Amino acid sequence: MAVNDTIGDMLTRIRNANMMRHQTVEVSSTKMTRSIALVLKEEGFIANFEEAGEGIKRKLVLTLKYRGKNRQPIINTLKRVSRPGLRVYANRRELPRVLGGIGIAIISTSSGIMTDREARRTGVGGEVLCYVW
Repeated sequence: MAVNDTIGDMLTRIRNANMMRHQTVEVSSTKMTRSIALVLKEEGFIANFEEAGEGIKRKLVLTLKYRGKNRQPIINTLKRVSRPGLRVYANRRELPRVLGGIGIAIISTSSGIMTDREARRTGVGGEVLCYVW
């Protein structure tokens, strides 16, 4: 089945896998999803990710992180902000702070995909893709 919004699909798959306490989750592999997975790994929301498959069947396998004996997910909420029907942009002065800095906003900038903190530090704005906390 063709997916028009690969980012939304990725976030929904991660959200669903977290609710069911799955160890890994497969998402379609694109440049954008790889970049978002890299940001999630650098920020400590997922343990690891790797590519599997070849050609058009290429997938990203994300290893999710949990804490404690009862396996509470590290990721509490994934919220898609900019979507294909309504793009949301922010310049460097308007970059959002998620829960006062506890969470992150993932921003697509001219310098690549980065968190709101990195974008603020480098002085660039861009499309606000999603919030994670």
